[in-house]
Amino acid sequence: MQGLVEYFNKGGSMMWLLLALAILGTAIIIERIITLLVKASTNPRKLVEKVTTLIEEEGLDAAIEYLQKNKKPIAKVLLAGLEKVHRGRTVVEEAMAAKASSEMGFLDRGMIYLSATATLAPIIGFLGTVTGMIKAFQAIALAGEVEPTLVASGISEALITTATGLLIAAPVALFYAIFQSKINGYSRATEEAANELIEYLLEKEIIKQEA
Repeated sequence: MQGLVEYFNKGGSMMWLLLALAILGTAIIIERIITLLVKASTNPRKLVEKVTTLIEEEGLDAAIEYLQKNKKPIAKVLLAGLEKVHRGRTVVEEAMAAKASSEMGFLDRGMIYLSATATLAPIIGFLGTVTGMIKAFQAIALAGEVEPTLVASGISEALITTATGLLIAAPVALFYAIFQSKINGYSRATEEAANELIEYLLEKEIIKQEA
């Protein structure tokens, strides 16, 4: 711990900005993991299969009742469509699209800040290195001569912020890519599930194909 404190102090004032970015990035990563595991854990296609089975075996009302008890976003999207089946395909599609727009907002929450953290951390780290180098050369100028140990010490301390910025940015960028892949996959699966349900309803003539 003492070594970390010493390392932090050697980096100068920019280390506080980097620390703030590290805390922000960590908080968002934890929130994203929890949210995506909880809210995006349901497989949209399996849910559609369950709904169509209920419609086949117990009727439309049973499927609606089942979806009403399911609090996951994809269930609310499908429910919005089933509740409007008597009003035709266009209304069903619009109802699902509107519900998806509001319910899927959780997917992108905080992602812009995660991206900003991955971008800013190296920049701030490099800025800290530049200011550190300026101070190092100022110290050399005041000393009146080029002392190798003084130069090496100054440059070493100046590079601490760049190293720290890269250490913060690398895992944040990795998690951002993982989360974005998960979000894109879930969004596509949700859209495909909604289309699959509509096709089923049309096939069974639960909703009428519009001219």
